[in-house]
Amino acid sequence: MDQVDIEVVADPELSDPTFIEGLPGVGHVGKLVAEHLVEEFDGTLIRRAYTTEFPPQVTVDDEGVTELTHAEFHHVDADGVDIITLTGDHQAASNEGHYTLTDAFLDVAEEFGCERAYALGGVPTGELIEDDEYGVLGAVNDADAKDELAAAGVEFRADEPAGGIVGVSGLVLGLGKRRGLEAACLMGETSGYLVDPKSAQAVLEVLQETLGFEVDFADLEERADEMEEVVGKIQEMQGGGGMPSDDELRYIG
Repeated sequence: MDQVDIEVVADPELSDPTFIEGLPGVGHVGKLVAEHLVEEFDGTLIRRAYTTEFPPQVTVDDEGVTELTHAEFHHVDADGVDIITLTGDHQAASNEGHYTLTDAFLDVAEEFGCERAYALGGVPTGELIEDDEYGVLGAVNDADAKDELAAAGVEFRADEPAGGIVGVSGLVLGLGKRRGLEAACLMGETSGYLVDPKSAQAVLEVLQETLGFEVDFADLEERADEMEEVVGKIQEMQGGGGMPSDDELRYIG
């Protein structure tokens, strides 16, 4: 197999589509958003991306049938707004792989005529967040794109996130700019300790406003409710002497 192998599944005709990247990261924020869009709008699988940069494994479904690990592109028709989502269970295993994979992902976006992209993720705060305080940080590869996002409530803070944006999300902006692709990164604030549906909803609300669609949040809200018990346990641990260790949180997510 080549380092990256893109399998064609379907070739829908799209009108001015937007590319949304939601691979795993802090709080699984981007992945939750991308998967929610696919599920709520009954997205259509259009591409699979296989790569030697992913772990050497297969997934096993409920019937015991296996499939080689891969990332997926779906076409989502969100109230007449064409979106191409990218999601999966893994990021690349090496620095070179991140560049190679992002180039391949952007090739697909370019093939379908995407002129705008959003990379989605989470930015860790290191502490639990109150329900009404989930902010969304932004970064853009074109200063002209800031006003629209700021109007939707996105915050732009000097030198944040500290250390920059790593992985595919950062490279969508960096490599995208070299291709003339207008790209922004939307990062939901999250504790960083657990999968965070509430942070994902905050990011999705920004996408709703900027792209002009409406989506039901019920499933995300249900997942958030399921996390309340976990949050309660974390708060108990805080009261007993600080945040839990990595080993204590290993089961979360």
